[in-house]
Amino acid sequence: MAGIEKQKTHFKTVQKFKTDYAPVEIAQYESERTGMRVVVVDQKGPKVYGYFALATEIHDDSGSPHTLEHLCFMGSKSFRYKGVLDKLANRAYSSTNAWTATDHTAYTLDSAGWEGFAQILAPYLEHVLLPTLTDSGCYTEVHHIDGTGHDAGVVYSEMQGVQNDQSELMSLQARRLMYPEGNGFRYETGGMMEQLRVLTADRIREFHREMYQPKNLCLVLIGEIDHQNMLEILEKFEDGILDEVPAISAPFKRPWVESDKTPALKETIVDTVHFPEDDESSGEVMVGFFGPDVNDTLLICALEILLTYLCGSSVSVLENTLVEKEALASQVSYYTETRPDVVVWLSLSSVATEKLADVEERLFQLLRETASKSLDMAYMRDCINRFRRQIKFYAESSGDFFSEAVIEDHLYGSRDGSDLRKNESLEELDYLEVWTEEQWRKFLSKWLSDAHHVSILGVPSKALSQKLKSEEKARVKAQRDRLGEEGLKELERKLEAAKAENDKEIPREILEQFKIPGTDSIHFIPTTTARSGLAKKMGDLHNDIQMVIDKDKLDLPLFIHFEHIPSNFVTLKLVISTTFVATQLQPLLSLYLMNFFTTPISRNGKKIDFEQVVTELEKDTISYGLAPQGSNPELLQIDFRIEPEKHEAAITWLRTMLFDSVFDVTRLKASVTKMLAEIPDAKRDGDNMAAAVNAMVHWSPESSSKARNTLVKALYLKRIDRLLRDEPETVISQMESIRKSLCRFENFRVNVIANIEMLAKPVSSWKLLASSLDTTKPLNPLESRKAYLSDAARNPGNLAYIVPMPTIDSSFAYLTAKGPSSYDHPQLPALMVALSYLNAVEGPMWVAVRGTGLAYGSGFGHNKDTGLVKFSIYRSPDVFKAYEAAKKQVEGHISGTMPFDPPALDGAISNIVRRFADEQPTMGSAAAVSFTNQVIYGISKDWNNAILKQVRDVKVEQIKEVLQSVVLPVLQPESANLIVTCATIMEEDLVKNFKASGFRPEVRSLSSFQDDYGLKPKEGEDDAEDGEEEGEEDDGSEGSEASDDEDD
Repeated sequence: MAGIEKQKTHFKTVQKFKTDYAPVEIAQYESERTGMRVVVVDQKGPKVYGYFALATEIHDDSGSPHTLEHLCFMGSKSFRYKGVLDKLANRAYSSTNAWTATDHTAYTLDSAGWEGFAQILAPYLEHVLLPTLTDSGCYTEVHHIDGTGHDAGVVYSEMQGVQNDQSELMSLQARRLMYPEGNGFRYETGGMMEQLRVLTADRIREFHREMYQPKNLCLVLIGEIDHQNMLEILEKFEDGILDEVPAISAPFKRPWVESDKTPALKETIVDTVHFPEDDESSGEVMVGFFGPDVNDTLLICALEILLTYLCGSSVSVLENTLVEKEALASQVSYYTETRPDVVVWLSLSSVATEKLADVEERLFQLLRETASKSLDMAYMRDCINRFRRQIKFYAESSGDFFSEAVIEDHLYGSRDGSDLRKNESLEELDYLEVWTEEQWRKFLSKWLSDAHHVSILGVPSKALSQKLKSEEKARVKAQRDRLGEEGLKELERKLEAAKAENDKEIPREILEQFKIPGTDSIHFIPTTTARSGLAKKMGDLHNDIQMVIDKDKLDLPLFIHFEHIPSNFVTLKLVISTTFVATQLQPLLSLYLMNFFTTPISRNGKKIDFEQVVTELEKDTISYGLAPQGSNPELLQIDFRIEPEKHEAAITWLRTMLFDSVFDVTRLKASVTKMLAEIPDAKRDGDNMAAAVNAMVHWSPESSSKARNTLVKALYLKRIDRLLRDEPETVISQMESIRKSLCRFENFRVNVIANIEMLAKPVSSWKLLASSLDTTKPLNPLESRKAYLSDAARNPGNLAYIVPMPTIDSSFAYLTAKGPSSYDHPQLPALMVALSYLNAVEGPMWVAVRGTGLAYGSGFGHNKDTGLVKFSIYRSPDVFKAYEAAKKQVEGHISGTMPFDPPALDGAISNIVRRFADEQPTMGSAAAVSFTNQVIYGISKDWNNAILKQVRDVKVEQIKEVLQSVVLPVLQPESANLIVTCATIMEEDLVKNFKASGFRPEVRSLSSFQDDYGLKPKEGEDDAEDGEEEGEEDDGSEGSEASDDEDD
């Protein structure tokens, strides 16, 4: 750092400190000329993360903060062209994004390596502080009326998709009740549709002048940062803006901190909010409380621990009572919002509509009971210790772990850096460890059980659904009538003129003055692979870690793949093939996954209740779970994250849960009840539903991922529920059959990610598991997902379904066709470049679809395992128009009427490099990629490097060839399958337009795609009446990540 001191800089060093729980150093700077603040979090890895955060406060629902966030990307003082920032980022191994929260707006810059980040930093900051904010940009990006009389615009489409969601309606009403008029936390900063329709560019400019000042801006940089170079860049940047921004001495009211304090609630309020939904069987309870001061770190930590104690897992008080025992909700969850006084939200999901009020009362009865009785102080201490372990783990394993804390400090912390310094240690947890039971009970009473609060009962309403549909139809008709034919033509001309203004070609010299950075600053994290047992058949390895493994001599054939990294933690994964599970039992895997870690076990001849099992598991682990394997959802994967001294304990738990778990009827009923309760919620997301139908169409019955689809669960689990009631022994027998089919030596592949040298017995410890297996069987090969494709996926074309949904206000689409289906296919490099080029921010799809307000997002994807190529359209006011625009782009690039842009082609290759860095930003993720490549995909560890060499050699003619032979067929009716979900009001026009384009659309309900896998109802039993529109999701045990059946 000595070099920095020699350079003259107007950025003073506020403080530097190291955290004592993670290998991280934090430095804080502040400009003496503008007041701009910079916080650098130094940590190793290939990624550099930037968060440019401004505190933003507004006292209306106009959406000015949200719309401004979008418009800042449309040009700046020195770069007066829409898209130039993202085109520069594409070339510099970088990507940009932003979000608008109630209390701040943050702009993000993710780069592979410092060199690319440094190149984009100043142009990006200029876009934030000195944007063009043109009328034409506002017209296309925020809101306009198209030539057909429909409202559109990127922001408008986004808010149209969420404004009448259950969660949005409930949250908004809760805020209206908790905060008085004139308080910024009361309003919808995203913008209400009716106000977006009248929002002006001048109002947005006014908001920018007020809030977007350097003294209100904090730059958060995380990664391997060159401090001297950073300060030089910022120094030069400030030189160029001093005359354009308010002086540091100019009056400025700090948002939130200097605003009127939010008054405490004077009374408890219980209110009802109706939301549009045809299925009126279940709703939700949402409760809001004001908590402690945001800068009282001890009390904030205490609140987090208390909430974990109350509803952090299936053995926590609220979750165990209301979900597991009384089955009043499918889940009790919590989250906190950072405010001057932190806000606590409790949510009870999938509550029977007729019981909403009773369940809300039961919640507070239970909270008061808990506060009045003895607490389980042993479990409270377990919660504290696990929380400490989790913070240490995620600080090491999450690349952007510290970003949230730094942004929150910028919003509410002291300007002298003293509140930020509290991130130096975890000493608050030490204090909480000695809190007495009486202190915890008083804390619970003060902030939750005896506190005034706002409760919202979310009630589904079919009548409201129909009312909103008819009102919107009438509004659009009245709008068309008011405008008339000439008015609509004039609006179309106005839109085309705005688009022409926005889409002025960027001079190539602007882009080419920024050279593509070298890759020397992209420091991919190396891992060392070692193998044991049958894994050695993949090839001999010669390295120091392999020698460590070989020293732990044991004749153990279990397939074990080791990845050595310098971590303080251990990750154990057991990948399990589902091949031997009978097809008719595949849907029962959902229940197996859900039940896996919440079931009794047999230990020394005694049955141990599931509560004790979960309590012991939490005590021994950082996290654990069972879910579909992320890269191949036909497989299952059990994960344990632990400290090194718990290595053998985790293996013991693995063996116990696989072989000694007890399929208990009561627990199985509880799991089924919970899963069934979640189904009405699952149907309310249009994109999720489109993916659900897409999966049902394109996977065969033998696919375990299809069998876990909610469109299967909707029928199958109802019948399992009946069997548990009438013939429980049948279900127990089926679950044992699944266990027998899964728990076989030939299905198992183990992955250990750790500092292998810290493990006492890295191989022989696994004898604990192997002793329960018949190790004489040959290893079952991992089948490609291609084996599970349906006939419709193997021979796509001439299949189109349109699925109207009353719960959504927009439309979504998936188109699917065939493409290359191997990792060494000769077309693959060109296809990778082609899709990267098309999908780039400010690339052809972005400009044609998002840039014109035709959809919030769209893009192509390719699954190398199955060969399927997909085009998706997300949240569109008219997916047909979005589809047409996309097809025109592809055809134009094939014919040459739309020439390829050389700088954008360079950017496409840079984006591929960045995506590889995105896959492995940390030690743990680098190790996971190595295992996935070698074991799951069967390719070399360094496949990424090999394919990059080929990608760099791709020529334009090769790209044109794959556009013609692979990409265009995804958009042609004879070679692609089409799935659309849409608002019911859109059905008629979409059918007509897609039919005119050569598709043969069939209108079907979601329920028509349901499959019971042969498990029929009893005679006279009708269990399908409330299963009208279920969606697609995967279940996992203990909150593991669910897989996406539509992976690219």
